[in-house]
Amino acid sequence: MKKTVAALAGLGVLGAVFMTRYPLFGRRPSKADQQQYTRSRQFSNGKFQNELPFQLKMEWETMKSILKDYGRELPSLKPVKPLPVVPFERRTDGTEPRVTWFGHSAFLLELDQQTIFFDPMLGRAPSPFPKLGGGRFQTTAPVDLDALPPIDLVIYSHDHYDHLDYHSILALKDRVGRFIVPLGVASRLKGWGVDPDRITELDWHESVETNGLRLTATPARHYSGRNGLDQFSTLWASWVIEGSKKVFFSGDSGYGPHFKAIGEQYGPFDVTIMECGQYDTRWSSSHMLPEQTLAAHLDVRGDVLIPVHWSAFTLAFHPWYEPVERLLKEAVKHEVSVVTPMIGESVTVASETRRWWREVR
Repeated sequence: MKKTVAALAGLGVLGAVFMTRYPLFGRRPSKADQQQYTRSRQFSNGKFQNELPFQLKMEWETMKSILKDYGRELPSLKPVKPLPVVPFERRTDGTEPRVTWFGHSAFLLELDQQTIFFDPMLGRAPSPFPKLGGGRFQTTAPVDLDALPPIDLVIYSHDHYDHLDYHSILALKDRVGRFIVPLGVASRLKGWGVDPDRITELDWHESVETNGLRLTATPARHYSGRNGLDQFSTLWASWVIEGSKKVFFSGDSGYGPHFKAIGEQYGPFDVTIMECGQYDTRWSSSHMLPEQTLAAHLDVRGDVLIPVHWSAFTLAFHPWYEPVERLLKEAVKHEVSVVTPMIGESVTVASETRRWWREVR
């Protein structure tokens, strides 16, 4: 027993050292925080969990196949030419929801005179060690923050490095009115200097209203954690945004019945922003294949679909442009309208976009 206590104490000291030496790991929720999370049906034995059985650890044979792929020369993992980037221009008119995509899952939603930044990962690598994490496709930042309008809200889907970025928080924290996050993620933000009074944490199906918009955290099938010691310590979520129009953001998620349940409770949606990329059948419980992305869009009763979670980093073994090609092929079968903006391009549900990736792949 004493050895166990000593080992746990050692891990605590190790965690404190990591936080001091490497603050981008992020502060994990405290014991007092965890007491507050007992209200959540998803929180049990000190960890958050999915609605369906979820196994993060892989069998040895699966791990061997992944390691083998890391050692192979796979084609088209990155574009051969620089990606086109459109300089951001502030909106001067229009009432339709406007979405500006900055690569991967970072996008700006302008709706009902409010500006909301989702998963603003603007850093150069989705890793605590950039030289090992695989850099961003384009060498410059995807947006000049000084060009953006005042940011009313920042919303995060979960705390993984490709979504919650330490350096982006430092750049944004004094430019944002309010942060809205799933349970537990506030601990990361507070550790990086964000005023606790400007952070709102939500459990699944909890909502907050601000200036006529209603924002609701909804289920996703994923996981969390920024190192091997804190996995499942914070919650992950998809998001419903209700105003004059209705928008759904899937966050990161494997396919599951939660999409149909969301559609029945909160749909239909004028636009969905759906994860589409960084997939593999070996981790399909946490990330959708493109055909599943289309199915999830139909499940939530979406009208126009904007695919995200691609075209920034190589986090899987498929060609970088494959997600959107497979999605478009499936969309034709179901007569779904798909809008595919360039990085930095602002679009509405009525926008016509070109197949720009075919020019640089």
